[in-house]
Amino acid sequence: MQELLQVADTVAREKGIDREVVIVAMEEAIQKAGRSKYGYDHDIRAKIDRKSGNIELFRYREVVEAFVPEMNEEGEEVIVDEAKKILLKDAKKIEKEIKIGEFIIDKLPPLDFGRIAAQTAKQVIFQKVRDAERERMYEEYKDRAGEIVSGVVKRVEYGNVTIDLGRGEGYMRRQDALPREHFKTGDRVRAYIAEVRREQRGPQIFLSRAHPDFLAKLFKQEVPEIYDGVIEIRAVARDPGSRAKIAVISHDSGIDPVGACVGMRGSRVQAVVGELQGEKIDIIPWTGDIASFVVNALAPAEVTKVVLDEDSNRLDVVVPEEQLSLAIGRRGQNVRLATQISGWNIDIMTEAEESERRQNEFKTRSALFMEALDVDEVIAHLLVVEGFTSIEDIVETPDDEIASIEGFDADVTEELKARARSFIEERDAKFATACKELGLTDELIATEGLTQDMLMALGQNSVKTVDDLGDLAGDELREIVGEDKLTEMQANNIIMAARAGWFPEEEDNGETEDAAANG
Repeated sequence: MQELLQVADTVAREKGIDREVVIVAMEEAIQKAGRSKYGYDHDIRAKIDRKSGNIELFRYREVVEAFVPEMNEEGEEVIVDEAKKILLKDAKKIEKEIKIGEFIIDKLPPLDFGRIAAQTAKQVIFQKVRDAERERMYEEYKDRAGEIVSGVVKRVEYGNVTIDLGRGEGYMRRQDALPREHFKTGDRVRAYIAEVRREQRGPQIFLSRAHPDFLAKLFKQEVPEIYDGVIEIRAVARDPGSRAKIAVISHDSGIDPVGACVGMRGSRVQAVVGELQGEKIDIIPWTGDIASFVVNALAPAEVTKVVLDEDSNRLDVVVPEEQLSLAIGRRGQNVRLATQISGWNIDIMTEAEESERRQNEFKTRSALFMEALDVDEVIAHLLVVEGFTSIEDIVETPDDEIASIEGFDADVTEELKARARSFIEERDAKFATACKELGLTDELIATEGLTQDMLMALGQNSVKTVDDLGDLAGDELREIVGEDKLTEMQANNIIMAARAGWFPEEEDNGETEDAAANG
């Protein structure tokens, strides 16, 4: 029976799995064929000698004190698995020293495989080998997410590509390939392992050529300084197949990070561009000063002014009129990539638009102070010029700071603060009454990031509890309160905070489990 071992060796070698796994699969197949001959209610076990290849077949029966009946679906008492058990008194006739829980093992004659039994055995072997192959593939690739692999296109179906990786198969969905990139069977392709998942039909290796990290890994392969850690890639933004921006910083003051990534006569960056089907790549020097970094990220457009609003994570970028289209880019591509790579919301405007916006803000704030504090235009203008943006600013600012404004003194300061406090108290009282009439819960009112005007708008749109708020999408929240009041990121953060109570906290779970374990 050496042929059996030779088959096991061949299968193990071809499939890249352990020889023992194949032999165990063969034993299970023979056991299944044995049960089909002797009856499926018997405990039939097969043993293949690892050296000679000889097959032995056994029947196992567990020694029990008595058969214990069980109730079947019809409510009748039946003996379950009687063929797999033997009474102690009968077992002792075969083996005197036998004990309860041990097994009587009967050797069965060699199995003569019939056509059906042989087919069943073959299916079991194939299934077990396939399972072992899948497990081996998962173990091999589970920790390789984030690597670049190379393979050959096996088949293409509706733009989705199956790639033979040698010791496994990868799957690249249409959206993970570059636009206008077409593959045919036999093409060699490099891709990024985005995810490895264990699924019902076996491990799934998801590949991507559109992932931002694919670009970063390609540069790591082409630029030795990145591989050695001298140059670090801080951020990547991509419009796959069209344009990308990559931010780099050097940990060695003697090495220019941009020059190193470009290479001699552009050789290094061109190697990456060639792999990405001509995708244009902007290499940007990273800096901790966000204003300077955004100016670099918007290149080749020239920027004349940057205004940061850290509370809303927003930047207003002012460019000359003739630079506007260049800064925005075709279909907003340049500013979109700059937003992605910086993590800040960027508003591009011309110098004329910026001037108009400042004038409008000046008029709006002046009108607010004139109405709320009952002061004339001159005082209102002075407050705006000095940087006051809200009535709360006046109450919270130290007296001497306000009194130091030209034309103000201690008496004016005291009167302004008194009027400001009176206005806030009256406004808050009206707000509390309105909240009660609308039925807003205290929990919703206390939600961080929502102003009184926003809460009023939510109440008027039947959003009255935190759960109601959690049911909204970010764009729905912005539509209700006004898109100019919240950025997309702020809206999403508010929604996620509202949903926090929907899920049990991990710490609480741990405490519950500990309590249960301790009785």
